[in-house]
Amino acid sequence: MQVVAINGSPKREGNSYHALKLVAAELEQAGIGCDIIQVGHQAIHGCTACAQCAQQKNERCVIDKDPVNEAIQKMKQADGIILASPVYFSGIAGAMKCFLDRAFYTSSANGNLFRGKVGAAVVAVRRSGGTATFDQLNHYLNYAEMFLPASNYWNVIHGAAPGEVLQDEEGVQIMRILGKNFAHTLKLIKSGQLAMPQAEAKVKTNFIR
Repeated sequence: MQVVAINGSPKREGNSYHALKLVAAELEQAGIGCDIIQVGHQAIHGCTACAQCAQQKNERCVIDKDPVNEAIQKMKQADGIILASPVYFSGIAGAMKCFLDRAFYTSSANGNLFRGKVGAAVVAVRRSGGTATFDQLNHYLNYAEMFLPASNYWNVIHGAAPGEVLQDEEGVQIMRILGKNFAHTLKLIKSGQLAMPQAEAKVKTNFIR
């Protein structure tokens, strides 16, 4: 089994990375691989609402000059997906938000590529805005009909300077337990060998006509 972790921080080894490594260590101890992909340092264009991914049905965003399309395929092949972001003004970091909008819309427009996978959100924050960002990340996972394992508190870890989150004893425990529960959920799904319920076509209602 393989998990793909998306690091939305512009810092390659910042606190989001260290949070992911804590989760990944538990996954790897359970025999599950975890590949961390950093996207937060790249120039990622936002969604232009062109709907070409829905029209062409080729599992690709029409914008092809950044890592989004390559990452979509890695996420499609993975058994689980973890989303990590630092907090910018009580929200997801900009490049990560652009990445998620395009990746998850392309997935949805092509038959929901991430449906039935295990997913989790992880947030690194200096002081405030962690739960707001955690909530925003979870919107993507819930929309994709993914299974979300929990920890013993919200998946938020605190620190300012890179690596400082490792001093947050409660936060470190949260990440460790999340990793254990993530691995447990993956193994339960795999061992059950039960097919997902049949997907339903999306019903869209517009209130202004």
